[in-house]
Amino acid sequence: TSCISLCAFLIISFFLSLPQPAPETTEIDVDGGIDQDIFDINEALGLDLFEGDIKLPGVRLHTCFLSWIQERNSIIGDNYRWPHVIPYVLQDSLEMNAKGVILKAFEQYRLKTCIDFKPWEGEKNYISVFKGSGCWSSVGNMQMGLQQLSIGANCDRIGTIQHEFLHALGFWHEQSRSDRDDYVTIVWDRIQSGKEHNFNKYDDKRSDFLNVPYDYNSVMHYSKTAFKNGSDPTIITNIPDFIDVIGQRMDFSEYDLQKLNRLYNCTSSLSFMDTCSFELENICGMIQSSDDNSDWQRLSQVPAGPNTDHTNMGECKDSGYFMHFDTSAGSEGSTAFLESRILYPKRGFQCLQFYLYNSGNENDRLNVWVKEYTAANPNGTLRFIEEIKGSPETYWQLHHVSLNVTSKFRVVFQGVRGSGLSNGGLSIDDINLSETQCPHHIWHIRNFTYLLNTRPAGRDGIIYSPPFYSSKGYAFQVSLYVNGTTDNPSNLGIYLSLISGANDDHLEWPCPWQQGTMILLDQHPDIRQRMSNQRSVTTDPQRLSESSSNYTWDRPDKVGSEATFPNGTKYMRGPGVGTSTFLTHDRLRSRNFIKEDGVYILLTFEDISHLLTTEPSIQPPLVTTTTLCPDNPCENDGVCVMVNRAAVCRCAAGDDWWYMGEKCERKGSTRENTVIAVSSTITVFVVMLIVTITTAVCLKKKYKQGKENKESLALEE
Repeated sequence: TSCISLCAFLIISFFLSLPQPAPETTEIDVDGGIDQDIFDINEALGLDLFEGDIKLPGVRLHTCFLSWIQERNSIIGDNYRWPHVIPYVLQDSLEMNAKGVILKAFEQYRLKTCIDFKPWEGEKNYISVFKGSGCWSSVGNMQMGLQQLSIGANCDRIGTIQHEFLHALGFWHEQSRSDRDDYVTIVWDRIQSGKEHNFNKYDDKRSDFLNVPYDYNSVMHYSKTAFKNGSDPTIITNIPDFIDVIGQRMDFSEYDLQKLNRLYNCTSSLSFMDTCSFELENICGMIQSSDDNSDWQRLSQVPAGPNTDHTNMGECKDSGYFMHFDTSAGSEGSTAFLESRILYPKRGFQCLQFYLYNSGNENDRLNVWVKEYTAANPNGTLRFIEEIKGSPETYWQLHHVSLNVTSKFRVVFQGVRGSGLSNGGLSIDDINLSETQCPHHIWHIRNFTYLLNTRPAGRDGIIYSPPFYSSKGYAFQVSLYVNGTTDNPSNLGIYLSLISGANDDHLEWPCPWQQGTMILLDQHPDIRQRMSNQRSVTTDPQRLSESSSNYTWDRPDKVGSEATFPNGTKYMRGPGVGTSTFLTHDRLRSRNFIKEDGVYILLTFEDISHLLTTEPSIQPPLVTTTTLCPDNPCENDGVCVMVNRAAVCRCAAGDDWWYMGEKCERKGSTRENTVIAVSSTITVFVVMLIVTITTAVCLKKKYKQGKENKESLALEE
């Protein structure tokens, strides 16, 4: 028995000493793996909102609502415009990821329009963003004090947030335009019963689309399956190529911006500074310096490369230029300066973005400077920012350089010839400068068409990014399903994972409140016209894995699985969090996502713990402020509003009927009131008649008694 026990002990000890298999890394879909539009989300919640996501004012629901709606279509009147700087409050009820994405949406408004947002500081009218049921907004400035805008569960996509804020700024849906039948066909028998009114259009006497053409690309357009009663589309585009374009929730379209900027009389954008693709001979006002011994040249091709510019990629005849510094001639150390026009900063931080093509030598380098003008140095002082060098390549490469300039300045590109043989030089194209934060990392995926054609759907088709580090020291990695998961083929799926890194012993675990943003870059040459696609995920330290009691964002060597880098180095990869419906292949080909057969994914991983508490320290005054209730307890089409923080039902009424009661549970009408009034009159008449007869009898009796008493007194006398 002792021998058997000893053998058993040794066998168990042997197996326990073997490396234990790590749990298989899983992907967690933040949206459940379903590509839900705004209207799908709201419908699943049972919300019955006007046109699917619009909260109408809570007064005289039927008659007044319809009159109010028909007076305005795409744009509402001047009285409903907000000031150019809109006060807002982010309620603490919002999910942390939503708070971060809302701030990113505000940055897009600043970059592309003159609309700004500021935290509320006691202004009379402001937007209160909260986590309600679904995604919805009122249209325009309702002049009601606190005006609610709901960003509920699964509404935390930047295009969805832009859509709801465009409602708040005064815009209705694109397909309600008076001219929509020229561009789309509504298939009425495919619409859910009772939802047909969501497809109403309004005549041009009651609408104003600001002389902007109909926009299939609008972020305000319904998708092709909006309010469907089956699987067939309810909207068919009259130009078939746009059937899979309508309903995009990536970013503002060019026409969205035209309408918004015209409505609010914007002549410039707040954080945009400059863009240049060198298509014009004036090279965007740039100047050559006299303090160098060479020049930059405006060319359309170079024998050693590039063969085309980056803007048009050689597709447009008699166009397609870039600036080139030739390093095949001259001596080592030869330089050429190219200076931008004078620029005037407002925010104190900038992001310079450009494409660089190196066909020279690995020792050639591009230096980025700024020339700052101050009262003490009116002629300008050069300040070095960054050096860029590397091996020559046969393609354009995207670069970002962060600046922190507070006085007027120029951006200066300095080409420097290095040692060694060169057959080409340095070329730059598609420069953009904005007062925004630069992305932290760039993942360039080349030969993307080949990957689309050869990678299978599912896990065998995944490609992984190199490892990246956040500013806090967390290591992370992005995985891309090129042809989608097995459940969602023909989509790009994208996930972010924490991986084991050099700093893990010194970091806080589970990782708290870091927001990772993954942007598939639309490579349009003008940053204002890009419609990039992005998703964000946030590391909630209390989030548990669905299949275990482990924290999703705990140390990767605790909750992850073993993986191997291409160089053979092993590491641990934690669960991936993202979406299997990041972007359809149809939308992938609808913009400039693929250029020179490559795509760029811009990555940011930043601390947002400061957003845990975002409500203001001062509270709104108790005035006659009226806002909509998060939930509606009112009956008979009544609307619930908040009056001095108390829920009150505003009951529906017509010309000869109305509802009443705390929940609008009782109905009244003119006919009923007439019956009541007649009945009351008859009752009063009968009562008065009885009182009159009683009074007469009493007086007669009293008179008779008085007469008898008088006669009795006379007889006694």
